[in-house]
Amino acid sequence: MRKLIVGNWKMNGTSRDLPEIAAIAAAARRHASVDSALCLPATLMDRARQTVGDFAIGGQDCHISDAGAHTGCVSAAMLSDAGAVLAIIGHSERRAAQHEQDSDVRAKAKAARAAGLKVIICIGETLEQREMGEALKVVLGQLQMSLPDAVTGDWLSVAYEPVWAIGTGRVAEVSDVLDMHGAIRAALADRFGDEGFKVRILYGGSMNGDNAVQLLTVPNVDGGLIGGASLTAAKFEPILSAAAALSK
Repeated sequence: MRKLIVGNWKMNGTSRDLPEIAAIAAAARRHASVDSALCLPATLMDRARQTVGDFAIGGQDCHISDAGAHTGCVSAAMLSDAGAVLAIIGHSERRAAQHEQDSDVRAKAKAARAAGLKVIICIGETLEQREMGEALKVVLGQLQMSLPDAVTGDWLSVAYEPVWAIGTGRVAEVSDVLDMHGAIRAALADRFGDEGFKVRILYGGSMNGDNAVQLLTVPNVDGGLIGGASLTAAKFEPILSAAAALSK
């Protein structure tokens, strides 16, 4: 399975960052054995797409409806029209700050798929939940309630985000990642059969150039959802390089 490395720029990026996006796309082309993408603010996607050509650009969320009276929202069809080919759905920051529930995530994933987008569904536990011994229960519960009814092809990925490791510099122990990704894989296989083994499971907790090799060699870690380290080519390319080295 090819590794997938996806950058999530969150609420960062204006037109002055287009040269950096171009540099990241150039770095990605140097590591062609790895699938890669950048998920950008909606305001930047169209200009980024014109700048980088066929490099994959994605969105960070979408509404469940195609259109309508939803002030400030962006539909999956709008993302596609702006040049996006994928969307992050259910990121922990949206679950927490925007109070998104598993049912919302599931509906958004369905809407994104209907618009022809690939989808990354995010799941993960808080530090409090982990310390209470509920990490596995929480993560697998989110997974089961957020997933679509069926999966065929390679349009779906799942990103495990230990919430306490996002943007903090903390990284889960390799043993924790091994156990969690293994449990997610088993749940996907139980839900979808053979198709469940084709779903890429990404690690989304402060992956960077220093720890990428260690994390990407863990069984069932099929790539990374990268936050801060995706904002510059200098920080993003070492992760691409680590993934490419493991693809040889």
